[in-house]
Amino acid sequence: MPARIVLLVTSPRLPAGLLTAEAWDLVRTTKVFAAAETAQSEALQHVGADVTITERGLDDLLAEAATHGAAVWLSAPSGDERLAREIGLRLTREPQLATLELMYGSWDPSGARLLDAVTVMDQLAVEDPWKRQQTHQSLAKYMLEEAYEAVDAINAADYESLREELGDVLLQVVLHARMAEDLPDDEAWTIDDVAGDLVAKLIRRNPHVFGDADVQTVAEITEQWEAIKKAEKAGRSPMDSIALSQPALSLAAKVQARSEETAIAGAGIGERLWNLVAEARATGVDAEAALRQVALTKMAELRERE
Repeated sequence: MPARIVLLVTSPRLPAGLLTAEAWDLVRTTKVFAAAETAQSEALQHVGADVTITERGLDDLLAEAATHGAAVWLSAPSGDERLAREIGLRLTREPQLATLELMYGSWDPSGARLLDAVTVMDQLAVEDPWKRQQTHQSLAKYMLEEAYEAVDAINAADYESLREELGDVLLQVVLHARMAEDLPDDEAWTIDDVAGDLVAKLIRRNPHVFGDADVQTVAEITEQWEAIKKAEKAGRSPMDSIALSQPALSLAAKVQARSEETAIAGAGIGERLWNLVAEARATGVDAEAALRQVALTKMAELRERE
């Protein structure tokens, strides 16, 4: 049987030592080489694996494989492209020396790159003067702008742009969460608190998935969501959770939906707009969307005249 050289690749986003059973079986019985000390190499050494740090990677690997039949190269978190190319070229020219195998000892779970976003933002928050000068209030306008741009991409069915715009929205979330870490101790919170609150809310408001609630139709699921939401906010005014920064037509529609108010007397433009919103709701029309569509149509007509 030809000698084996195994390139062991692990995820830097998972705790060191969290490996597959196959990978653990390999490193317990085969000498491991690495270019530098890492958390992963230290974890292997801690449980008794034979790990050697070397600058002569290929030569040491070939010597060990020739003597004991196999050798493992522990890939660094940033990758070992140079070594891989060197080994590949050498074994292509001299295939009798050893066979080259790739083994994934661990791999990124879904969402792992979010950890990178948090890490990068942490560095920016410390080293970028512009970000150090910002406040939640100074950044508020960007949250709105990025959300609007994401909605524009959705309305245009431009899903490549949507991917980018959602990244910009995520930037705002991660940045605000990082800034909140620097609030006074009794007010500070982190991105983990944001995610934890979201997970708890999703589980709490979807008992048909995470519990034993018996609902079947989309209408029943929506009704259940609203009932749970209402129970959570028991004792609070229906007006308390209305977003005050939303466009005026949307704000009026939301206030009307949360109250018994519809048409009001008055000749001012504000009163007339309020009544138009009430009329739109009564006929199942989204006043904000209707006005937006008219504005977009007028924009197109004006461009045609240019």
